Amino acid sequence: MQYFEWNLPNDGKLWTHLKEDAKHLHDIGVTSVWTPPAYKADEQQDEGYAVYDLYDLGEFDQKGTVRTKYGTRRELEEAIAALHDNGVSVYLDTVMNQKTGADFTEKFMACEVDPDDRERVIGPPVEVEGWTGYTFPGRGEQYSPFKWHWYHFSGTDQVYETGKRAIYLIQGEGKKWSEGVDGENGNYDFLIFNDVDFDHPEVIEEMKRWGVWIAGTLNADGMRLDALKHIKNTFIADFMRAVRASRGKEFYAVGEYWSGDF
Repeated sequence: MQYFEWNLPNDGKLWTHLKEDAKHLHDIGVTSVWTPPAYKADEQQDEGYAVYDLYDLGEFDQKGTVRTKYGTRRELEEAIAALHDNGVSVYLDTVMNQKTGADFTEKFMACEVDPDDRERVIGPPVEVEGWTGYTFPGRGEQYSPFKWHWYHFSGTDQVYETGKRAIYLIQGEGKKWSEGVDGENGNYDFLIFNDVDFDHPEVIEEMKRWGVWIAGTLNADGMRLDALKHIKNTFIADFMRAVRASRGKEFYAVGEYWSGDF
């Protein structure tokens, strides 16, 4: 069961409702629940797909709030425990493709690309100032010391000085759109915000470490992997191998691959 929808109120009560509903879900035959993204977004009312800090599950004062749209970390953990007590599995919505709500701007070189053909560069390399720096001041280094900078992203649409909404391919050593993504728009690596670079070795290791951390921390039974058509396929394979090495080979995964052909 998908236990959320887009237009839920921003009242922080979903995790409490889920806890209270656990026995009822079991009684009517629900065997697994897909939860919404549980981490801190760029603002409290966001549904969770505008990811700011993957390690903040409603625990730290960041982006003007401690709780997420759905509640606090403690309430989430209580909901998961109640579901498990009633024989219901929990699948986490796992959003890895993009980040937003950066803490500061950085300057770097980038080229504008055609939004309908991202392989076609339509502007020369220029220095831009983008919202790409993340230090997570409310959390500090708890759970992870990793800080994000412009070189951890392959592209961005969050350029500061012009406010122009365009897609920029970040320039630098090894910088390119990933292979192993959908071929729509030439190459559909970029979707929105700051596009996580799954060819960067530091990013690969950090994201695998996070996957192991969140699956274990929340005692999850599986994941719903968001935006798979935009993420390098070999990374997803490595990611799931890492998570299943810690959680067991039966750890469930289902991927979202949105296509107009189906």
